[in-house]
Amino acid sequence: MYALVAVPIIFGLLFLSLYLKEKQMQKLASSGLLSRLIPYWSKNKEWIKIILFTLATAFLAAAWANPQWGTKKQKVKAKSSDIIIALDISQSMMAEDISPNRLERSKRMATQLIKSLRGERIGLIYFAGSAYLQMPLTNDYAAAEIFIKSANTNQAGTQGTAIADAIELGVSAFTDEKNSQKAMIIISDGENHDTEAVIAAREANEKGTFIYTIGVGTEEGGPIPVMNRGKKEYKVDKSGYPVKSSLNIAAMQDISAAGQGETYLLNQGDQLITDLKKELNKLEKKEVEQRSFSDYESYFQYFLIVGIILLLLEFLISNRRKNKIVSE
Repeated sequence: MYALVAVPIIFGLLFLSLYLKEKQMQKLASSGLLSRLIPYWSKNKEWIKIILFTLATAFLAAAWANPQWGTKKQKVKAKSSDIIIALDISQSMMAEDISPNRLERSKRMATQLIKSLRGERIGLIYFAGSAYLQMPLTNDYAAAEIFIKSANTNQAGTQGTAIADAIELGVSAFTDEKNSQKAMIIISDGENHDTEAVIAAREANEKGTFIYTIGVGTEEGGPIPVMNRGKKEYKVDKSGYPVKSSLNIAAMQDISAAGQGETYLLNQGDQLITDLKKELNKLEKKEVEQRSFSDYESYFQYFLIVGIILLLLEFLISNRRKNKIVSE
């Protein structure tokens, strides 16, 4: 619609051109002599051509803007999978065997994962000594990213690695009874996991949920930092020796195998996202009804037709009189 600003400018330029043209002709001869020199020229027809061209410009600008009317709600269907990301926020995830620490690296990876899963419904679970549903299944990816970035160990009520609780909570969070398109992605170091996690993964798979695990940290492990009165220290056991936390890759593999999924390592980087996305794409997607508010009827063609007709008329109309005026 900004092009309509050009309409008065074009009209002004055409008017100025006609005015200057008439002034130049008046310099050459008087009006009586001028009518003899150019007996067929018509000022009125020049005005008609200017008006037609200006109107044509206005209609073409309106057509370019594509005017639309008739907004109405329309139901559309899209296919998507239900995927829950379960993030370990236990104290062991603060270990610095990977830089800057396990939790921060996990959050970065999870954020990238959410971006790659646009189109799917995403849910979030945090777990440590127990599991918490942080965000139910939704298409609000911006909110999911905010929740992930704000995750910290202080949100855990009790310490531990209750993967079984996370799996059971995830299964209950799936609202659809169909069992062919659900997946859980567990991000954890697997340390001190309960033995019930494998059983929970198998039962979840029987109900149609596939379990994928992402191992965080290294098998060599590292000490666990803790803050004491604003000072960074390291967790020690009863004997005063530093507690070392290591990635339990075997436990993560057992859980994913029971859930008919795969195990990945965080240090795989971008390849992890690519491989996991390929696996998730194999899941049968369900049809989800969504509402669309973008059903409009376009009317640009009517403005375009009128604009073209006006241009043709301007082209076909001559600036000559039908009959010359002869001065006596």
